[in-house]
Amino acid sequence: MIPHRPVAALALAVASIVLAGCTALGGAGGAPTPTPTGVPEIDVLDLDVGDCLVTGGPGRVTQTVPVVDCSLEHDSEAYANITVEGSSFPGDDAISTQAVAECTTEFATFIGLDYEKSNLDFAYYYPTESSWERGDHEILCLAIDPGAENVTGSLAGSAR
Repeated sequence: MIPHRPVAALALAVASIVLAGCTALGGAGGAPTPTPTGVPEIDVLDLDVGDCLVTGGPGRVTQTVPVVDCSLEHDSEAYANITVEGSSFPGDDAISTQAVAECTTEFATFIGLDYEKSNLDFAYYYPTESSWERGDHEILCLAIDPGAENVTGSLAGSAR
């Protein structure tokens, strides 16, 4: 995963990874958070708002991710679920444009501070053309702290 902020635009283009189920953009800074032992992994298509994830750090995208209690160390937290309208796949660019716009808006609601004023960042999972054909029409926004290896506790209302 790669940070969303414009500084990483080149890295974003280079590290875009497509899965059979979805694509993820953005990510936490620092060293990868180790996957907790004994924590079941959840299919990325089954993630919900409020889930705290251990994605494994930058560049690691898989079909499943460990979901942990937010009181445990994690590197991202799902904060918004956005539906992409339409019957046909709109294309990666259209989905990315919608994801950036809506994740930015929802960020302020969840974090309690406008994205531009925050030291936090966001990433998102979004549908690919193949997952779209199987009914995946949702973008999942993830709050991350690019300055930390991991986070303990929810970022909801943190206003930072």
